[in-house]
This record gives sequence, structure tokens and C-alpha cells, in this order.
Amino acid sequence: MGETAVNRREILKAGMGSLTAVAAGLPAMGPARAADWPTKAVRVVVPYAPGSATDLVPRTVLEQVGHDVGQSFVVENRPGGGTTVGSNQVKQADPDGYTMLIHSNAIVTVPAIQANVPYDPVADFSAITPLGNVPMVLVVAPSKGIKSVKELVAKAKANPGQINYGAAGIGTPPHLAMERFRLAAGFEGQLVPFKGAPEALTETMTGRIDIYFAPITPALPLIRDGKLLALTVASSKRASALPDVPTSIEAGVPDSDFDFWVGAFVPKKTPRDVVAKMHASIVKAIKTPSVQEKLGKLGVEELIMTPEAFDARIAKEAVIAKKLAKDAKIEPQ
Repeated sequence: MGETAVNRREILKAGMGSLTAVAAGLPAMGPARAADWPTKAVRVVVPYAPGSATDLVPRTVLEQVGHDVGQSFVVENRPGGGTTVGSNQVKQADPDGYTMLIHSNAIVTVPAIQANVPYDPVADFSAITPLGNVPMVLVVAPSKGIKSVKELVAKAKANPGQINYGAAGIGTPPHLAMERFRLAAGFEGQLVPFKGAPEALTETMTGRIDIYFAPITPALPLIRDGKLLALTVASSKRASALPDVPTSIEAGVPDSDFDFWVGAFVPKKTPRDVVAKMHASIVKAIKTPSVQEKLGKLGVEELIMTPEAFDARIAKEAVIAKKLAKDAKIEPQ
């Protein structure tokens, strides 16, 4: 009878706790449930095409997370709407720790240049941590005969508006990196948007696109095979995977640097203890030697932040993105 009474009291306590949470408008998830996360597969929405940096990086990291926690992390590619389709699906998902969004800086840049975006990057998502920093490299087909940033800028200025440049979506980091570089270098050009990096890289290799600021992850094999020539990287320091390629600032274009990260997010009302558990699991995976080796081969550089610091960075970058869009005269579409 004693055991029955204890069990009854525990059930009543648990029930009252859930009722209290509901009455307070909070998700009914207590510490025990957060401590047990995950008890089932986690859905991972990537609003980019397969093969892009924002697809390859999370697959590498989350495979290890799944191994560590004993549950599957199922990646779903949901491109479309300039990344807004997949992002909105996660915004509307239950905030229970079982739906994750993998995004890049585009989570803040897309709302800065696209009209009627169905989410607010600050109000609708909680940031977990960046998964890594992905240097962007400006590539050109060897057949173009352009071997340096100096030669590129000279050719672009000699033929105003004739240079065309690719971008994996409007308002994405590769797009804004190119716009920042173009404005700083002082030349005009024609934007050609694509659905993803693989398509843009193919068109650049053929010479149909003159230049493309590509995430280093999908571009690196093509550079190493001599199919593309790397002119410069957009990051504030040289990429460890391409140590001989100068930064755009080193190449003579001041105020042209632009960092590109890939990060993990969940719906805003996800309990903070669950966010903390997810953060710890992801950081542990990133620190695993085998994962670091794989990320290194992809050209990804380590970038880890606390959820609070990453939230603050998102808010800051949202303001910066709006200013860059205004300076580039990108009208909301």
C-alpha cells in the first residue's frame, strides 16, 4: 500500500506540474523530460538543396550527435522561397526539441531583402550554436583568363555592367558577400540567381557565369582539381584549407570581408533546458576528433557559441544585414 500511495502522489505531482505549465502558457515539459531528450528521432529541416555547405556540415555533425544520444537525426531538404519555406515549417513546429532548423547567415539576410518573409529571425527562433564557419571563395573558370582580383576589377571597370555573377538565392550570404565585394571594389555587374551552390558552381565552370562567391565546402574539390580558380576569400582571415589564397582585403579591396556560418535553431518557445541539452550534445559532437577531421576536409573552421551569445549575434547581424541591403540598393522582392 505504501508503494501504491507513493506512486499515486508522484502521478498527482506530475499532473499538477503539467497543469501549472499549461495555465502559465508554457510548454508542458519538466526537467525530467529535458534530461531524457531525445526519446525519439529528431527532424532536421535544411532549407537548401542537397550538396550545399548548409547541407553537408549538419549531416557531418548530427550523424555523430545521433550516435552519441542513440537517436536518429533525419535531415529533410526543404529549399524554396529563398529558404523561407523550410524556415517557416520549423517556426510552426511544436517547440519540443524534436524539430531543428539548420540555417546560415541567410536567416537574417533574407528578411532584409525579401518582402513578406513569414518569420522574424529574432522573435521566432532560439539559436543553439553555430556548427562552423564556412569561408567563401570567389571562383572563376580558368578559361576566363582572370588570375587575380586586380585583373577582375580592371576588366569589370573596363566593361561596366558586363560581368555577371552567380548567387545561391537572393539575400543569401554568398549573394551579399558578392554585393559587399562589388560595392567595395567599385564596379557594376549582373546578378544571376540559382537554387543552390552545386548549380552555380557548374555554370561557373562552364564559363556561362563569370564569377561566383561560393561556400568553400562544395567548391574545394573543384579548385583542387583545377576546374575552378580561387581568386580570394571573403573571410576576415585566410582559409586554412586554402592558405595561399588572399583575403579580399589583402587583395586590395578594403571593407569587403564577410563571414559565413552554419548554425542550429529551434522554435522560440522550446524550453531553455532542452536548448541547453541540445547545445551540449552538438558541442560534444563537434569536438569529437573524427568530426573535426571531416569538417577540416570540408574546409569548415570551428565556431562554437553559447545559445545566449548566438542569440545576441543573430540580433546584431539582423541590423547589419538591413544596412547592407540598403547600401547595395537591393529592393525587397
